[in-house]
Amino acid sequence: MRAHEPQRHRKAPWAALLALAGLALACASQGAGGGAGSFTIAVLPDTQNMLDYRHQTAAGFPFDARQLFLGQMRYVAQHAVGRGGDIAFVAVVGDVWQHQSIDVDPEHAARGFTSIPNPWFAMEVEVTPQTRSVELPTARDGYQEIAASGLPFGVAPGNHDYDAMWSDSRWPPVADPRQIDMTAKTVGMLHIGGLDNFRSVFGAQTPFFAGKPWYVASHRGGASSAQVFRAGGYQFLHIALEMSPDDEVLAWATSVIEAHPGLPTLVSTHDYLSASGERLPNPVIDMQAADPTHNGAEALWSKWIRRHDQIFLVLCGHQHGEARRVDPNENGHAVYQILADYQDRGQAAVDAGVPLLRGAPVPIGDGWLRLMTFDTAAAVPTLSVRTYSPHYRGTSDERKDYAAWYRPHEAPKQSDEEFRRQDSFRIELDDFRARFGPPRG
Repeated sequence: MRAHEPQRHRKAPWAALLALAGLALACASQGAGGGAGSFTIAVLPDTQNMLDYRHQTAAGFPFDARQLFLGQMRYVAQHAVGRGGDIAFVAVVGDVWQHQSIDVDPEHAARGFTSIPNPWFAMEVEVTPQTRSVELPTARDGYQEIAASGLPFGVAPGNHDYDAMWSDSRWPPVADPRQIDMTAKTVGMLHIGGLDNFRSVFGAQTPFFAGKPWYVASHRGGASSAQVFRAGGYQFLHIALEMSPDDEVLAWATSVIEAHPGLPTLVSTHDYLSASGERLPNPVIDMQAADPTHNGAEALWSKWIRRHDQIFLVLCGHQHGEARRVDPNENGHAVYQILADYQDRGQAAVDAGVPLLRGAPVPIGDGWLRLMTFDTAAAVPTLSVRTYSPHYRGTSDERKDYAAWYRPHEAPKQSDEEFRRQDSFRIELDDFRARFGPPRG
């Protein structure tokens, strides 16, 4: 992973006054939970393998992987602020479920996009009725737990949440496996389209969001959305964006920021960072290459994120692994960008005696999620990140076998300690006060 440090920047003229106020001002803040200025955001990455219909007892799997997902949701709900916990918001970075329901969506078909058979992507592009009969209902059940707790939440769609995912006919795959180099030239290019399934579960007019005062804006029926929440003495804005959003989505997102000026803003989107910490797509599902109306991660950064000073945190999934980076925006302020995707983890399957798949555990996800705890009462606000699994009832740094389980196939070049640091770390938000002022009660 490459480290990227923010440039030094000039403090706001009133920053010195804030420093003089110091602890008195900070202690005036009452966080949503966990004491003055302290609260947690739960981040749910790539749950698709837990919802996959093939990973349930009805399909012959030795246990219902959906219970790992439902355990995640119950854990978050039980620790909601309204139930005496410290979780104030839930950010979902996409790939909630696994499968598609149609071959190619009507909009892309009308534009001339066509699919071709592709043996290398046979499992990724499976169209099945179980998408709607098994996987979507499980998603509803899980998020009903969150909704019942009163927690505000926002969901960004991932590529698996689209109605269709197909192998694009413009990139024919090679037949000889010896020629495969995991690029679009040899294995083909995946394309996605249609969000009717997503809107049926997470649309603006669903019971999850309709009439909720914290659900402040949506675009294309909820394909992208915005929420506000109060915690740690601040009101925050969260924007969930479609995967590789086009310019129309970015114009909408700009209007949301303009309607909520000055709020510390988090952005969730599915595909943004690679596991090496670069703003690069997976080469076989590069939305900007497949359809130039989309903005890839670097375009999203340069055209939109870096231009809006109130965006301080970007969350993503999609690319398997963990990474983070920080870059200065146009004002010289830090933007923290964090990837987490645990979908390939399969220790729960190993524990259940499931045979290895091509030498690796059957990917389940093992229930891991991110808990991001902010301390806005500190002289320098901080963000502490822990990785937790309700299934294993512990954080990554509490499980002695954590690195042994996952490092060999996720990050074989890292040491155990380096691997652990990717999932348990602390960030000092050096310029948070200068940008957003003191906390308020």
